[in-house]
Amino acid sequence: MTDTPAETPSRYSRMRTFWRSIKGKIFLVFFSTFISVAALTLLNYWSMSMVTDRLHLLERYEDLLNNVLEVRRFEKNFLFYNDPTSLQESLEYLQRIDVIFEELGADIRQVIGNVAYRQLTGVFLVYEDIIEEARDEPVAHQEQLRSLGKELVESADALLKNKRERIHRAVVRTSFIPFTSLVVFGLLMFLVVKLISRGLLVPLATIKVTTQRVARGDFRPISPTADQIEEIAGLIGAFNRMAQELEANQEDLLQARKIAALGTFTAGIAHELNNPINNISLSAETLGELYGEELDEDANEMVHDIIMQSERAGEIVKNLLDFSRTERPAFSPLQVLDVIDSTVTLIKNQLMVTGVTLDMDIPEDIPDIQGNLRNLQQVFMNLLLNAIQAMPGGGAITIAAREQGQKMVRIEVRDTGAGIDPKVLEHIFEPFFTTKEVGKGTGLGLAVMYSIVQRHGGRVEVKSEPGKGSVFAVILPRAEQ
Repeated sequence: MTDTPAETPSRYSRMRTFWRSIKGKIFLVFFSTFISVAALTLLNYWSMSMVTDRLHLLERYEDLLNNVLEVRRFEKNFLFYNDPTSLQESLEYLQRIDVIFEELGADIRQVIGNVAYRQLTGVFLVYEDIIEEARDEPVAHQEQLRSLGKELVESADALLKNKRERIHRAVVRTSFIPFTSLVVFGLLMFLVVKLISRGLLVPLATIKVTTQRVARGDFRPISPTADQIEEIAGLIGAFNRMAQELEANQEDLLQARKIAALGTFTAGIAHELNNPINNISLSAETLGELYGEELDEDANEMVHDIIMQSERAGEIVKNLLDFSRTERPAFSPLQVLDVIDSTVTLIKNQLMVTGVTLDMDIPEDIPDIQGNLRNLQQVFMNLLLNAIQAMPGGGAITIAAREQGQKMVRIEVRDTGAGIDPKVLEHIFEPFFTTKEVGKGTGLGLAVMYSIVQRHGGRVEVKSEPGKGSVFAVILPRAEQ
């Protein structure tokens, strides 16, 4: 008993959804068509049955008139030849007329009314009585027989004509049924065309125009209407969500295009710079080895500075080459915990020196990811080093992993640092963009990381609030089973 109130809204909702859907409207149109065809068929059958019955009655009216005419014929034989047997024949035909009258009594009342029916019945009875009396006194009733006989013939003929007119009107009404069927089918066809045109073709045309508009970069959604078919409303809702996703990812697409263009540009520069930098470094090392003892302290320091700056320039060139590299590295299934552990081992000293604590929340049953170990170590090392640098006075870093959908794994690096200003946040993945002092950063760390994650078929998400830390999420595809 307690389930009934809860079921009623659900059942009503399902029914309302069904009648607003295409299949519900098509069902309604075809059900209406079926009911209309059935009703017109029954009406036509009833009309034809009625006409058939009236034709049978018409035959009996003709029998009535013929019997009345026979009575008049024998009446004239009696009046002209004074033949008593003719009166007997008239009485026999009058008995037949009585049977027909009894059979057609109800219908005659409908044709001429109750008053006229009683008058006609009275005329027949009087005529029959006079026939009986005329046997004994033929001469006395001649004039009365003529007048009553003439009245009977006129009444029977009038009944027949009236009945024929009524049958004619019934046939005319029946003939209108096919035209009525044509009108009904025309209306139903109009409803079907209107349903297809207004419910399907118009919304599809709107979606087509909007798709062309989206292709030009206009992501305005389609405005839904209250009378939309359920399936079309769902399609428009999905289209609007797609447009919103495209608009939301437009910045990422522009960023990816910008990085790709810069990568192509910097690749050539990096290769051109690599050889001179190596020569400078090699020359400085050779100079120090051959003439180091002959040089004074200032000269040796300058040689050492040349070597150190050459190494730094070489590291920058290496980052440029990593950033611009487009070939796909060798991927293999990797355990998330192994990737993180191997990366943390490389920066363990920085963690200890800065007093930053590290917590890991990586379930044992987390699925493997598909990737290149060296590249992913570079990704998470960049994130961890940035987190350490954001907390110069100490803090906490949390690395957590979980499944995202059925095909991706989400690995988050969370810190309790100063956070990132919203104006800066939208530029952090741009190459050469940095907030560090001159000489302390190249602005390639996050750009290289972004490029590596993209080559792995993943994406990077970031959330940050000034004063409350930052969360960088690296979303990577699961390894194929």
